[in-house]
Amino acid sequence: MLADSLKQLLANSYSFVIKAQQFHWNVEGPDFPQYHKFFGKLYTEVYNSLDKTAEYIRTLDAYTPGSMERYSELSDIKGQVMIPRAELMFVELLSDNEKMMNCLNDCILAAKQENNYGIENYIAERLDAHAKHGWMMRSILKKERA
Repeated sequence: MLADSLKQLLANSYSFVIKAQQFHWNVEGPDFPQYHKFFGKLYTEVYNSLDKTAEYIRTLDAYTPGSMERYSELSDIKGQVMIPRAELMFVELLSDNEKMMNCLNDCILAAKQENNYGIENYIAERLDAHAKHGWMMRSILKKERA
């Protein structure tokens, strides 16, 4: 069901934002300025998608989850209680970004099945955004040229 897929997307997105924001606040090391800025842009971009996702849930006549407890139940992205070193922050967020991509792919399939072209287009835009996030994080983590 499309509404359920969007609820999971909302929970995953919120969890992703919280983790990226935590990393933004706590990153350290010689590349601090660049990493701090990157994490700030990352969580802001994903945060800006939350309201639209929630409103699409409502257009489907479903209620939008809105508590940390419910997001924790729905999300594939688990919180980070430790403060990893910078490289591990990127490794973890890259893995979470893959979870976001999987969730978005589930959403786009549900939108196609329900012939909801507006939501399908929105999800395609979110897929593009997360593809770019993944490319940037893989580039940051890359040690050598191929």
